[in-house]
Amino acid sequence: MRKYIIRRLLISVVILFFVAFVIYALMRCLPTSYVEAMARQKSMQPNSKSYEEWMEQLSAMYNMDGSIIQGFFQWLGQILRGDFGDSWKWTVPVIEKFNDTVWLSFIMGVISFALEIIIAIPLGIIAATKQYSVTDYIISIIALAGISLPTFFFASLLKLVFSVRLGWFDLYGLVGKKYLQLSPFGQFMDKAYHLVLPITVLVVISMGSLMRYTRTNMLEVLSADYIRTARAKGLSEHKVVYYHAFRNTLIPIVTIIGESLPGLFGGALITETLFAIPGIGFASYQSMVSGDIPFSMFYMLFLAILTLLGNLLADVLYAVVDPRVRVA
Repeated sequence: MRKYIIRRLLISVVILFFVAFVIYALMRCLPTSYVEAMARQKSMQPNSKSYEEWMEQLSAMYNMDGSIIQGFFQWLGQILRGDFGDSWKWTVPVIEKFNDTVWLSFIMGVISFALEIIIAIPLGIIAATKQYSVTDYIISIIALAGISLPTFFFASLLKLVFSVRLGWFDLYGLVGKKYLQLSPFGQFMDKAYHLVLPITVLVVISMGSLMRYTRTNMLEVLSADYIRTARAKGLSEHKVVYYHAFRNTLIPIVTIIGESLPGLFGGALITETLFAIPGIGFASYQSMVSGDIPFSMFYMLFLAILTLLGNLLADVLYAVVDPRVRVA
């Protein structure tokens, strides 16, 4: 197992190198950037230099005056030293802005992921054990609705019903108007109150696919010969379903769990933007719109690392949930 993990990590480093190059090349080839906007703004000031002169000066300042290959290795050398540069939009170091926003997204991601597992997996099992019943149809409709609903539509619908019509929640933001007047516990509850709708959106949109995935795999396992043998031996239906069948359903579910790692830290860009939640997803969206190349490159590189780690975690968990799987 240790040799396998080391080999996978080395392969991941090679993949990450090429992913980083693609990210850098794409960001360099964008039609506009913060540097161009800054040069245009400065050139409009009285008695200022021309736009071309400002572009030349700012490009040299941000190592963008050379070729893509040269700029990439300069950027790679900086990040290997732990220097990710300063954010052009937020005017602070990239790491500082990242640290200020990622933990809110992580809390939202962990809560929504836990609720997704708690709700989706049991409902998927119930739908499989009661195939073609009314319960199965209702659960399938809920799952298909969660899969089909676009995030922006469902979030807008919740805001229309619970914020505009009923007035139970604020339309935007993480805190209310009286946040500073509240006690520490009151401030905590105020933030939790404002996260109800965003987390609801994340749970409903994501649990549909896991619910259908669990149901499909449980149906396949329940029709296996060893399940019929277990029932013929007189084992209770509860033990047959949750001990024998569910354990063999865990392997495909582990794949989904491993792939969800980027979402825990990467934030929900659409949901955070619609609700104006200052998480990493909202910050990355604002940075990309503004042409903030340093922060955008760091964010995409961070997601690439999480994706590689998630795939490695899923492969290792295969051997944990199923003793028949051995990694050579």
